[in-house]
Amino acid sequence: MKKKVIILSGAGVSAESGIKTFRDAGGLWEGHDVMAVASPEGWRNDQKLVLNFYNERRKQLQAVTPNSAHQDIAALEEKYEVVVVTQNVDDLHERGGSTKIIHLHGELLKVRSTGNSELIYDWAKDLNKDDRCADGYQLRPHIVWFGEAVPKLEEAIIEIENADIVIIIGTSMQVYPAASLIRYAPSFSKKFYIDPKPSISISEAKAMNLEIVAMKATEGMKKLLEELN
Repeated sequence: MKKKVIILSGAGVSAESGIKTFRDAGGLWEGHDVMAVASPEGWRNDQKLVLNFYNERRKQLQAVTPNSAHQDIAALEEKYEVVVVTQNVDDLHERGGSTKIIHLHGELLKVRSTGNSELIYDWAKDLNKDDRCADGYQLRPHIVWFGEAVPKLEEAIIEIENADIVIIIGTSMQVYPAASLIRYAPSFSKKFYIDPKPSISISEAKAMNLEIVAMKATEGMKKLLEELN
């Protein structure tokens, strides 16, 4: 039986492919106040602004490609059972070759009904006002906004509870509830934290049995791939 590797990934992985993160700019995301484009209140206040914002993100996504960190994560599947639990809404893990991915915060290339959250469609083009689901409700981005529940969280907890190895990569471990997932990893599991500027201290890392790899995502993942293979 293959050992199980859980990848907890965040925006730092996609950043090296050219996708910007709002945390790099003082709470702005591509020049917008995050709450204006990533909250239920923002949606209620200005649907057109929100739709246009995600239309631009969708176009940007289709103009970038996976980097070596995505590909090295996928390469672990040759030897391990790998589950990627990502905060990213892009499809770069999929395009990088990973086959089992849990998107905690939704997916940019999907939309859902405002009247039925279970009614989800693949969507690569622009989403406009009056684009409606089969039941007649307006469609919205399939993104978990601030203040909304994270429906995939329980699934992610079940996966990490059975991890032999956990790799945290490209995330500050400051965004909850995603940051709480590491607490569910077995005490015996090997844990690695790849980040050029780790947000936790050496003493905290020791208490968590966590090895810090102070490198950017592509460099740190290459190092770990060699070590684990």
